[in-house]
Amino acid sequence: MDIISKAHIISGLQMANDELNDYCCTINSDKFFFQPAEKWSIAQNITHLLASTRITSLAFRLPKFIVRLYGGKAKRPSRSYDELVAKYTLKLQQGGRASGAFIPKPVAASIGQQKVITAFISKMQQLINAIEKNWHDHELDNYIIPHPLLGKITLRELCYFTIYHTYHHLRIIKERCQ
Repeated sequence: MDIISKAHIISGLQMANDELNDYCCTINSDKFFFQPAEKWSIAQNITHLLASTRITSLAFRLPKFIVRLYGGKAKRPSRSYDELVAKYTLKLQQGGRASGAFIPKPVAASIGQQKVITAFISKMQQLINAIEKNWHDHELDNYIIPHPLLGKITLRELCYFTIYHTYHHLRIIKERCQ
C-alpha cells in the first residue's frame, strides 16, 4: 500500500474504519461476544482498537509543543507504509504483544454490540478530524512519539500503523467468523 500524502492517510483511515464497521455490523451477537480459549473475542478486538485509537487521537489533538515535549522532533525521515508494516510484523513474530491498557478486558454482551462498534467508529472519526484540522502534511514527519512496540515513530508512521492495525484486527475478526 502506498500512502504518501495526508489526504491518502485520511482516506486510508476512513476506508479501514468503514470496512470494519460494515463487516462487524453483520456479525451475529453471540459470535461477537464469544471468547475462544486464550484468544480475544471480536468485541475485545474492537475494544483493543478503541484503546489504541484513543491514545493515537490524543497525540493529534494535543498542541504541537506538547507533542514535541512528550516525544520530540524527528531526526530521521518517516519510514514508508510497507517499511512500518514490516517492522510491526517482525515485532509480532518476535513475540511482541499488547500490554497494559491495551489488553482488553472481557466485554459483556449486555453492553450491546452496536455500542462497542460505535465507540470505535466515533474515536476513529475523532482521529481523522484531528489530523485533518490540526496538522499539515509536512508536520507529520517532524514529530515523534513513543509506541509501546515500535519505539519512537513519527506521526506519519503512527497514521500508517493505525491503518494497518485496524486491518490486522479486521482479518482476525473475519477468521473468528469462519
